[in-house]
Amino acid sequence: MEIKIQPMGVYQTNCYIVTVDGKDLIIDPGVDATKWVLANVSNPVAILNTHGHFDHVWSNAEVKEKLHIPIYCPKDDTFMLTDDPLNQGTPKSIPDYEVVGDEALEVAGIKIQYRHFPGHTPGCSVIEIGDVWFSGDFLFQQSIGRWDFPASSGEDMVKSLEKALTIEGDYTIYPGHGMSTTLKAEQRVIPYWIEQVKRTL
Repeated sequence: MEIKIQPMGVYQTNCYIVTVDGKDLIIDPGVDATKWVLANVSNPVAILNTHGHFDHVWSNAEVKEKLHIPIYCPKDDTFMLTDDPLNQGTPKSIPDYEVVGDEALEVAGIKIQYRHFPGHTPGCSVIEIGDVWFSGDFLFQQSIGRWDFPASSGEDMVKSLEKALTIEGDYTIYPGHGMSTTLKAEQRVIPYWIEQVKRTL
């Protein structure tokens, strides 16, 4: 697996190109991501969204149009791709496949596991490929995603963090913002974050 990373836009949202067996998966093409994506793919097969916030899906439609590849998005967040709930002027995009919960997929022969961790958004998910997690805005290095946005839920965030604590094995985590980390490292600080979220409920 080869992973290319480029922070995009004001919020420096990480766009990833993941190459497996010569096939390119584009994860979270954010603001102005198209030019970089086009320059760094040779055999693109799909666009994968971790969740529906504008800074992760901004270039969905443009990349899809240029490369003629499908968009996969968690079902509970697909409304964000068309409704622009944060009023950012996000270009509308239509997902070709709505991922439901902890769904296992095979895209162009590549095995992909979505892990549903709602809280930041209703559909917020980790995209698992092999021993790597693309965690979107669920887990960051020593931190977690916000739970105070419209459609966010502190109650769901607590449940998701508790779920993350039960997962065995270790994964390298590539988050939606900032530097990479590991699941084991984050499991050590998740109890702290559970208490912080609970205080706001």
